Amino acid sequence: MTLLLSALQSPTGPAARREAVRFGALSLTYGELAAASTALAARIADAGRVAVWATPTPETVIAVVAALRAGVPTVPLNPRTGEAELAHILADSEPTAVLAGPDDELPPALEKLRRVTVDARAASEAPEEYGPGEAPAEAPALIVYTSGTTGPPKGAVLPRRAIAASLDALEEAWGWTGDDVLVHALPLFHVHGLILGVLGPLRRGGTLRHLGKFSTEGVARELGSGGTMLFGVPTMYHRLAEVLDAPASDGERDAPTGDAERDELAGALAGARLLVSGSAALPVHDHERIAAATGRRVIERYGMTETLMNTGIRADGVPRPGTVGPPLAGVELRLVEEDGTVLEGPEAVGEIQVRGPNLFTGYLNRPDATAAAHTADGWFRTGDVGTVDEDGYVTIVGRKATDLIKSGGYKIGAGEIENVLLGHPGVREAAVTGEEDPDLGERVVAWVVAADPDSPPPAEELADHVADQLAPHKRPRTVHFLDALPRNDLGKIMKRSLHAR
Repeated sequence: MTLLLSALQSPTGPAARREAVRFGALSLTYGELAAASTALAARIADAGRVAVWATPTPETVIAVVAALRAGVPTVPLNPRTGEAELAHILADSEPTAVLAGPDDELPPALEKLRRVTVDARAASEAPEEYGPGEAPAEAPALIVYTSGTTGPPKGAVLPRRAIAASLDALEEAWGWTGDDVLVHALPLFHVHGLILGVLGPLRRGGTLRHLGKFSTEGVARELGSGGTMLFGVPTMYHRLAEVLDAPASDGERDAPTGDAERDELAGALAGARLLVSGSAALPVHDHERIAAATGRRVIERYGMTETLMNTGIRADGVPRPGTVGPPLAGVELRLVEEDGTVLEGPEAVGEIQVRGPNLFTGYLNRPDATAAAHTADGWFRTGDVGTVDEDGYVTIVGRKATDLIKSGGYKIGAGEIENVLLGHPGVREAAVTGEEDPDLGERVVAWVVAADPDSPPPAEELADHVADQLAPHKRPRTVHFLDALPRNDLGKIMKRSLHAR
């Protein structure tokens, strides 16, 4: 296996002057990032384990790269984490130091740790002597905390082997090269934004342009000035689709600013090599709106904190809205019934289980949870439910705990109902859950944000719309109207909080 970040080992000449990352007006070349991370690696070589205050800044990139170079496991911290959860993460992972930017204000929970200040503005290409060499493939690189359905978050230990395997599989599937310029605005404390969005381009020798905060103007600007790839979550693509779908003005003269913004965005997206959505399912309605305006299809991939990337639509493959593509190179995938029976055929609906070099090594300090998450023969139980068609394309029905509804003897996936609801002109956002029912076992419940909050469509109309498009047993029995759906930092709808409302 090649070095995890080989492009940063000893860049010289043109390679050293190539832009590695850019955050707004501040950018770092490969030479500057190599020098800054090498110097920092020497300062933390004996730390044992470090926390990184993972703001969307070049300081976070320097900190994570330095820890990788030093062979020190890193715990990325979400700056928005609440006091109780932060205290649990720190007690569980026991970092000895916290790496943070010079202007970061850290909460009291971090006061007991040694603070190591990282300042990207002081970066230079001055050579450094420190070089500990590459850590073993199984050595832990990152410990990323993921919230479960019960109990406090668990720390998924991600070895260097898993990161390299996933990024190399994406290189093969997407034709990802050092010439690519990746644009995104994802948080840097999670797999999507940090591993794929930062380590991905650095492993290839390419460039990252981070927007800091997502905006459609920022996407248009960066893609229109050389960006080749865009990573985003469904809420971001929904906002892009809204701009692209805005009605045009009448006539070419005196066109409003909105027309120019839409045209600029459409041109920028059309010129990108790859538009990738992840972390949650992208509604088919938004797929179609973006494709109609740009001629460019958004492709999806499927992964988890514990498994990194499992499947993905290939750059040279056939985009199929609603699917996440076939398994990536090296990944085995199967569907399993609740009793452990392995299912086959395009009509089969079961829990997705995977195994391969992309998997984590376990949950920190939780051998019980690690064992429970795996079968006896080494398959990881994702908790996601899906189908696999004749061509191997995987469709995610939803989470086993929240998105698979068993009603009247039928297995119903929440995702397909949500897509149909989103196709109704009176619906802006939609989520579907199951609710206990004495007759059906569970009944289908829809949670809707109306396109016009002052005049929402009748509930019966929405139920009939679903029944007409899908089947009568999939019609929502109850429809709730909300001002907004609850979402986490990655744009995923937090369905467990819906019924509490």
